[in-house]
Amino acid sequence: MQQLDYKSIAGLVDAAQAAGEAVSAVVLRQQAAELSQSEEQVYQEMLARYRVMAGCIGPGCAPDLKSTSGLTGGGAFKVRRAVEAGRSLTGSVLGGALYRALAVSELNAAMGRVVAAPTAGSCGILPAAVLTMQAEKGCTERACVLSLFTASAVGMVIANTATLAGAEGGCQAECGSAAAMAAAALVELWGGSPAQLADAVAIALKNVLGLVCDPVAGLVEIPCIKRNASGVAGAFVAAELALAGMGSAIPADEVIWAMKKVGEGMPAALKETAEGGLAATPTARALHQRVFGHSPAAGGCAACSSCPKP
Repeated sequence: MQQLDYKSIAGLVDAAQAAGEAVSAVVLRQQAAELSQSEEQVYQEMLARYRVMAGCIGPGCAPDLKSTSGLTGGGAFKVRRAVEAGRSLTGSVLGGALYRALAVSELNAAMGRVVAAPTAGSCGILPAAVLTMQAEKGCTERACVLSLFTASAVGMVIANTATLAGAEGGCQAECGSAAAMAAAALVELWGGSPAQLADAVAIALKNVLGLVCDPVAGLVEIPCIKRNASGVAGAFVAAELALAGMGSAIPADEVIWAMKKVGEGMPAALKETAEGGLAATPTARALHQRVFGHSPAAGGCAACSSCPKP
């Protein structure tokens, strides 16, 4: 068995092609060997995580769900109601993915139990993609669980060679990485090749290069929750293009390198500090006042660690 070091997407593709298997099969076997467990044991651990993801949708779609700050909640319910009433512009697949992404993200903001995939701020993207494939495209639970091994491998490569942290790379590193992971899972679930999987990773990530992390009031709510919906939409776009044979001119590993360099070049104000972007708008400052009882520009930093310096 070719050893995986999770240092490149090309390495994942090469290992899968050499074995004549899906990326998930290679990753599952390698992980089982590394953990000195059976493949079934490792699979069961991932199954448990998948069921936590699935368990987020119901409570996340509750009409009265509210975050602890009171700023968000109820969005997933509205979108789900529109989809189920046949009023969705994009249909049950994309519409279903959108409300599932919102449900997980809104549940996270309400202090519910979620799976960081790869982060809490981007927790809705991967579950929404895979759960929608099970609900709308008839993929089996087992296939969906296995696709999470593929997604995880992509996330490990990004973590090892760039970053998954908004504080280091902006939202491109959080929602962008999650979209790339979800795109890989979607390609595998729809029977795509390892090479197409790599193309989907590249397309998903390069479409959000430069996306900043600018949480209003320093909370993982605005605009983070809606960016989870956008992220799963981007994953479906990337997978659709790759599955149709539209490859990426820039290889996935070079796109990840570019994301890292873009993140390094971002000013600190645009990397989770709530000092720039949307967080610096008058409305965002008013929302900060509403939540914390003081203005972020009025010397309230001792009371609130998320406040930018006045």
